Amino acid sequence: MYSELSAILIKAGKITPEQAEQAKSIVQEKKAKFESALVEIGAVESEDEIAKFIGKHLKIGAIRLNDIELNPEIVKLIPLDIARKFKVIAVSKLNKTLLVAISDPNNIYVLDAIKFITGCSVQPVISPEKAIEKAIETYYTDSGGLSEIVKGLEGDPDLEVISEEEAPSDTDLLSQIQDKPLVKLVDSIISDAIRMGASDIHFEMYEKRIRVRYRIDGDLREMAPLPFKYRAAIVSRIKIMAELDISERRLPQDGRIKVKISGRTVDLRVSVLPTIFGEKVVMRILDPMALMVDMTKLGFRKEDLKKFHEKIHLPFGIVLVTGPTGSGKTTTLYSALKQINTIDVNIMAAEDPVEFNFDGINQVAVKSDIGMTFAAALRSFLRQDPDIIMVGEIRDGETAEIAIRAALTGHLVFSTLHTNDAPSSINRLIDMGVPYYLVASATKLILAQRMMRKICQNCKQEMNLTGEQVESLGVPKELLRNIRAFKGEGCNECNHTGLSGRTGVYEVMPITQEIESLILAKANDSEIRRVALEQGMFSLRMAAVEKMKQGLVSIEEVFATTSAIS
Repeated sequence: MYSELSAILIKAGKITPEQAEQAKSIVQEKKAKFESALVEIGAVESEDEIAKFIGKHLKIGAIRLNDIELNPEIVKLIPLDIARKFKVIAVSKLNKTLLVAISDPNNIYVLDAIKFITGCSVQPVISPEKAIEKAIETYYTDSGGLSEIVKGLEGDPDLEVISEEEAPSDTDLLSQIQDKPLVKLVDSIISDAIRMGASDIHFEMYEKRIRVRYRIDGDLREMAPLPFKYRAAIVSRIKIMAELDISERRLPQDGRIKVKISGRTVDLRVSVLPTIFGEKVVMRILDPMALMVDMTKLGFRKEDLKKFHEKIHLPFGIVLVTGPTGSGKTTTLYSALKQINTIDVNIMAAEDPVEFNFDGINQVAVKSDIGMTFAAALRSFLRQDPDIIMVGEIRDGETAEIAIRAALTGHLVFSTLHTNDAPSSINRLIDMGVPYYLVASATKLILAQRMMRKICQNCKQEMNLTGEQVESLGVPKELLRNIRAFKGEGCNECNHTGLSGRTGVYEVMPITQEIESLILAKANDSEIRRVALEQGMFSLRMAAVEKMKQGLVSIEEVFATTSAIS
């Protein structure tokens, strides 16, 4: 269908043939929608723009679902499976005419099917696919979804709550977990989490309840409660999916599940941990579609991206990415490797664990319990004729020294450290036992980063700042000129949180001759930071304030994520 859409947009002068070809490449590579690809390359501002144009072209209306509240009773006229499969939702009903939002109004089959099911004549209006998917998840939540499955489970009067003393036998569990409602329940929790863009699913066992939470945009959000009496069966169902031992309930276990949703494969990393009221399960969702490896989309300032881009194309040296767990370090490293992953280089990567598979990169999983440590993997890499090496994390002096020496012997090395900012990474390496003169010679750039929650752009409002708040930002006066701040009021699009999505903030410190001299002189962190700032480095706080002025993040998020000295 996208070839037809492409031709229409080119003919109307909305896009160029070159942009169409570029978007088609993204469609084939990422299995993305053509409209999304056009937005990604900047050919159009939004999918709404395309929907509006196509609506005019086909002489039908276009609608922004985010701006209106639908009647749940009318929405339910179209069954959930039809709505999800064909990306369609009922908007309103007047007499015997049903107004239906659809992403592909040329699909006569779907419109005829809806006419047959509802007994109404159908009037289509066009809307972007993502907006329809969001509306489906919002308005069908209370019917036919998890709550209905849970209701079915609770209706079973024969199954008693199992006390701590009455642990179920393996035979009982196998019988329970093969029940269709329970299988459907676990599958629905996983599929809903993936559709909502969650990064993790938590199943937590308490004395009298099971709590299910999804981590979305860095925050945990509680979902519908599950029947307490099924806690062992739910965990065992997940264990079977992850090929774990259902009879072992005293020790932690780790496994993986591979699922297919909407035509794409998603990996789930499963961790099971015994607690006093049962086993807690955390599932990390590794969705290739959610991984952003386009450097221009990560949130870098243009000047910082240029510095980073320059250093990752050097023939040798070490580039370090620092920050706390969950700050997006792995994504930054993957984006760098994607940039330099060409046919003429040998890339070796040691990771713990391997989260995403990339064609052209030789990825090795670190397993410390059998002696495959980062240091052991690095030594083996050096016998594999590498050009580029990625070490998931420098955790000890041995790994640090091998990585630094590899960087000095003609290899480009990427790795991560757990430090608060870029300047402190220098002395962290020295504290690990790496000679300061090797650190000075090998290190080419250090990047510190944080992830910040973005304000929902649909409901953001400008707010007034107090003098105390402005002063507390602790940034240079020139950054405070024309300062503005915004906050999200909360709307249907962001589930009334005022927040939607995340962006990165970066502190990029190239190792210049002056900084190299400071390292050789054994300077402390504050001296290195002072010179770096004089040479144009933007601190994490400065980068965060710039994003606040652009209306991307709130002042509360600036204070929560960065410190005045960062």
